[in-house]
Amino acid sequence: MKSGIIDTNILLYAANQDCPEHTPALAFINSARETSGQWLLTEGICYEFLRVSTHQRVFPSPLRATEAMDFLEKLLNTEGFDLLQAGPRHWNCLRAVVAGAHYPAGNLFFDIRTAALMREKGVRVIYTADTDFLQFSDIEVINPVKRLIPPLR
Repeated sequence: MKSGIIDTNILLYAANQDCPEHTPALAFINSARETSGQWLLTEGICYEFLRVSTHQRVFPSPLRATEAMDFLEKLLNTEGFDLLQAGPRHWNCLRAVVAGAHYPAGNLFFDIRTAALMREKGVRVIYTADTDFLQFSDIEVINPVKRLIPPLR
């Protein structure tokens, strides 16, 4: 398993026992916690997780803020997990990502910010179910909860 960034949706699936992706997402998170790789979250991903997981209109069984913070803190206190933060090259990387995006507008900027951080820090892999990341050619997108559908016979 390659190290990389773990996106918001994978965290939300792992935290939400009622969603169909819960079991594979939680298994992935637990596997990442047990490997010696470098696993990353971003400030934006953490805040987005906090926003969605505590929002009663979005999250079916919303977490209390302390529960959501505890979920993230457990990951960030695990050896091999770290918080990726913008550095001095971030603005130039952001400009490059925006220039290469198909239609950089609106909510895509959540993903553009992550892509710019990845470019700035030399991170190439993101674990996500968000297909918007497929438009960034220098990022390898891995969906750890994708269900394999057996071929029709």
